Amino acid sequence: MEKIIVLDFGGQYNQLIARRIRDLSVYSEVLPFSTSLDSLADPSIKGIVFTGGPRSCYEADSPRVDPRIYDLGKPILGICYGAQLMAFQNGGEVQPISEREYGNREIQINHTSPLFSGLEPKQNVFMSHGDQIVSLGKGFEVTASSSTCPIAAYQNEKKRLYGVQFHPEVEHSLHGQDMLSRFVFDICGASASWRPEDFLNTKIEEARALIGNKQVLCALSGGVDSAVVAALLSKAVGKRLTCVFVDHGLLRKGEASQVKETFGSMDLRLIAVDAKERFYAALKGVTDPERKRKIIGKEFIDVFSAEERKLQGTGDFYLAQGTIYPDRIESGLGIAATIKSHHNVGGLPKDLDFLGLVEPLKDLFKDEVRKLGRLLGLPESIVGRQPFPGPGLGIRIVGEVTPDRVKAVQEADAIFQEELAKAGIRPSQYFAALSNMRSVGVKGDGRSYEEAVVLRAVDTDDFMTASATEIPYEVLFLAARRIVNEVHGVNRVLYDITSKPPSTIELE
Repeated sequence: MEKIIVLDFGGQYNQLIARRIRDLSVYSEVLPFSTSLDSLADPSIKGIVFTGGPRSCYEADSPRVDPRIYDLGKPILGICYGAQLMAFQNGGEVQPISEREYGNREIQINHTSPLFSGLEPKQNVFMSHGDQIVSLGKGFEVTASSSTCPIAAYQNEKKRLYGVQFHPEVEHSLHGQDMLSRFVFDICGASASWRPEDFLNTKIEEARALIGNKQVLCALSGGVDSAVVAALLSKAVGKRLTCVFVDHGLLRKGEASQVKETFGSMDLRLIAVDAKERFYAALKGVTDPERKRKIIGKEFIDVFSAEERKLQGTGDFYLAQGTIYPDRIESGLGIAATIKSHHNVGGLPKDLDFLGLVEPLKDLFKDEVRKLGRLLGLPESIVGRQPFPGPGLGIRIVGEVTPDRVKAVQEADAIFQEELAKAGIRPSQYFAALSNMRSVGVKGDGRSYEEAVVLRAVDTDDFMTASATEIPYEVLFLAARRIVNEVHGVNRVLYDITSKPPSTIELE
């Protein structure tokens, strides 16, 4: 099978590059930058992409490749750090810049290049770097520049080496996918022969081989990711799958009942556990978001472990969970920087007696997970649900989590969803959160000193980058008016219009 290999240097968008290439119906996977030359010489590898990364390539201990990789005869595309490294290892010079360049920039294509074939000379792209290439080695030429970045792209067409200082893989680079397409098809000569069905069948076979004749306990939250894992594992191991739904008291309004009703009617063995009091007790007095995430993750594992002990005698168990790629990259996958810890990332504690983890979706993005769900025959009511974080409302409440504050968020969130539904607006993700800000207000004829609700809605297809949804003012006004009138303890409503990056989608 033809493939494009993405070599990981620790950037935040590494798997996103592979996903963009898979969108072109060409198989792609991410491998560490230290992958051997012998492995990369495989004839099925049609091309290689160097990713971005948080380091500086001129540092002595920075991640590097064996320079002989440039003589393999395979096309290479360097992105951001990858472009800097390739230039540096081929006689160029890279230096820090006085002010980090971050955000959208316009570049001017000023030299013929197969990477930009057919594109307009001016392109809007996404930059994110603290170093710049200031000179190129012999045989290399500049192909694009901007007002602040003289070498925004370059090439050595004879050796089929191409570098871009920007990130073509993110949505903010408007024609970035066209550039990746030029690289994959025109430069690498790959063919569009890979299908999502192939990936699904591979994951089913991998799960079947890993689990063998053992059993699996699946952490079922009711969200898209865990539902797809459950359906996939049901195909792989059948009745040796047991799903455990934990009601931690941090779900959306009415969600616990909905999950039990939906999955209880499916051909799955489902155990529902009411653990609200346990989670509230563990979170009492805790305000730090990272501590909250870790506490919630530990309590989840402890509950699953207790359920496994109740099932002792029916065989050894693996633990399955719906970890997806954005969870891992934000948690600091490999050499990437940690943005925030996800409760389902980091492996199993050593003192647990599960045989291991099963995470068939760990390299996928949300929309890819939805595609698998549809291929598995899951109903659209499940596959089309908006995402909900594993820690639930625990990370939509800034500060201490209490039953009263949970109820306030549940009620505000339900109102926001109702008003968006009435207006026919369906962002990729939307919710209400509770800030840690109290402010003075007037209710009736008296003074109030109450909390502020933050509304958040974003549009995205990969959840690695996102833009705030442009909700009409009248819809926001109706939602705000209802919230301050109907939700106890709230006297102010704010709307978060920040994109990702620089923010994340959730508040904590």
